[in-house]
Amino acid sequence: MDARPDTASGYFGAMGDEYDSLIRRALPNYDEMIRELTAYLPAHPRRALELGCGTGNFTLALAEHAPDCALTVVDASPEMTELTRERLAALHPDSAGRSTFVISRFEDLDSVSEAFDLIVSCISLHHVTDKGRLFRHLHEALSPGGALRFADQMLGGSQASQDRNWERWLEYCRQPGHCTEDEIQGLLDHAAAHDHYIPLAVHFELLEAAGFTGIDCVWRNGMWAVVTADASGGN
Repeated sequence: MDARPDTASGYFGAMGDEYDSLIRRALPNYDEMIRELTAYLPAHPRRALELGCGTGNFTLALAEHAPDCALTVVDASPEMTELTRERLAALHPDSAGRSTFVISRFEDLDSVSEAFDLIVSCISLHHVTDKGRLFRHLHEALSPGGALRFADQMLGGSQASQDRNWERWLEYCRQPGHCTEDEIQGLLDHAAAHDHYIPLAVHFELLEAAGFTGIDCVWRNGMWAVVTADASGGN
């Protein structure tokens, strides 16, 4: 597994506990986004797949929402995976005992053979270049009628809206007590090297082409959005 600093997994893995501080100083309404993503989860998922755990903020929210659910957590960073495992064991030991952690890129998910009734992700899918291929694999990995729920960063629908969204984000980062110029430059360099944004409308097109139904955007704040979709074949 390539976890060098010049990869997305290496960049975030090197942060460790500092990630929680930076993400809240650099992402407007981060905690609100997690609450909204959690609010649209199915009530009682039995088997859930999480793509990109980071430091486990959403993993913990998922475990609290569905304490009886068996979790499979996938992240390319060994450091982040271990940190999430430790936090889950400390705060939700029963969930930790039913959890499986996989160190892998999302693009290598062909090897995941279980059927899930829920797949979730919180600001990680923008690292994937071929989202159409990923969405097809996720649809195949879901049980009929299963749910896909994710929050992610989106490209603006026009250049004007993208420019304004980007400007507003930088304004937020530069507020007193938020990010240093070095941190902002690090985020910009990382985005240029590893992030692959597409507009919300293109997400909808790719999800529909993959077989998903009931596709919706249930929350949005500038560049960030929460998307819901369901696997075909349910009641």
